[in-house]
Amino acid sequence: MFEGLSEKLERSFKILKGQGYITEINVADTLKEVRKALLDADVSFKIAKDFTNTVKERALGEKILTSVKPGQLMVKLVHDELVALMGGEHEELNVKANPAIILIAGLQGSGKTTFSAKLAHYLKKKKGKQPLLVACDVYRPAAINQLKVLGEQVEVGVYTEEDNKDPVSIAKNAIKRAKEMGQNVVIIDTAGRLAIDELMMKEIAAVKSAVNPHEILFVVDAMTGQDAVNTAKAFNDRLDYNGVVLTKLDGDTRGGAALTVRSVVDKPIKFVGIGEKMDALDVFYPKRMADRILGMGDIVSLVERAQEQFDEEDARRLQKKIAKNEFNFNDFLKQIQQIKKMGNIKDLASMIPGMGKAMKDTDLDDDAFKGVEAIIHSMTPAERENPKLLNGSRRRRIADGSGTDIVEVNRLVKQFDETSKMMRMMTTGGGRKMGRMMQQMKQMKR
Repeated sequence: MFEGLSEKLERSFKILKGQGYITEINVADTLKEVRKALLDADVSFKIAKDFTNTVKERALGEKILTSVKPGQLMVKLVHDELVALMGGEHEELNVKANPAIILIAGLQGSGKTTFSAKLAHYLKKKKGKQPLLVACDVYRPAAINQLKVLGEQVEVGVYTEEDNKDPVSIAKNAIKRAKEMGQNVVIIDTAGRLAIDELMMKEIAAVKSAVNPHEILFVVDAMTGQDAVNTAKAFNDRLDYNGVVLTKLDGDTRGGAALTVRSVVDKPIKFVGIGEKMDALDVFYPKRMADRILGMGDIVSLVERAQEQFDEEDARRLQKKIAKNEFNFNDFLKQIQQIKKMGNIKDLASMIPGMGKAMKDTDLDDDAFKGVEAIIHSMTPAERENPKLLNGSRRRRIADGSGTDIVEVNRLVKQFDETSKMMRMMTTGGGRKMGRMMQQMKQMKR
């Protein structure tokens, strides 16, 4: 996501490379390219122009520190303005009430039903809530079944009334059921509608009036670009919702909707969908997104994802094994599986400063570790437990069994040996330092 915008912004900053100081001429040249980059990213002309005018005023009014190069200063100014454009501060979802009622609205095909299930999964796994999904799309034949299937996937109950065609009464009955069952969040999935469909707009307004939701989230497909922003405005005029959800953001290299929806509707982006899996949902942080757009990475999000998979007891056991030189392929396989749970590999790499650019043309997907896993699974339990057993004949057998080449097996064994040595050095020589680093990571998350 934002790949095209990131590349064009990077090229625009090169105009200032080697310049000794900021002048009105070199700022104008740079910001002309920045404005082009924003327009190419499907940002409206007015917003792009206002953006670059603000940056220009700040750039020419800055007192330049001798230790800061003009290019670095421009990156900082553009970064700060991107953060402001996307809303400045992150805004939390309001789920304090019991039950908290969340109304989901959106266009047909925007990914609204899938998002409802993802949100239920997020609230259950990360916030400790007991959500109830409510099927209020009484028009689309497969909508109720889709929500049931997704509810089973995330292990969340789904309330349906298949013979009832009145979304208002279904929603009210579902809230009553949630109170009886002790479920503290009710997520109401409504029918997809067109902004110009007056009858449908009246219907969702009636649901809102009847249940008085604590949160109304408008779901929109980021790949529709500037149309997404226009639709968001039309819905906000009728519903006065609390926040926006951008789905399919991973499929849009431009990102104009994410950049401009806040300034148009004055409502925060609360979540972004970044894939099809039920855990492919990110809380939206303007600063972190600006960091990623400008190639600065997103270490805080990377740490948070790692900590979700981090088990302190397992880590202590692993540290002892490494110190005793007992780290084996079973441990190695477990580490790979934990990394895979953190998300898409290319997405994770983009969170490391500088890595996004370095891996731009690298084809990394969820199957990136498939060959490694096949090789390890082709080893006998004894070989996984004791890598020293892996002589030439055993390696040839493993290559045949895993459908790989002997060169790949040798490469993996070599990488394993090098990783083991490095981990042992860090554990024995810097164990206390690593412990302090983990504590700092935890404090960072808080």
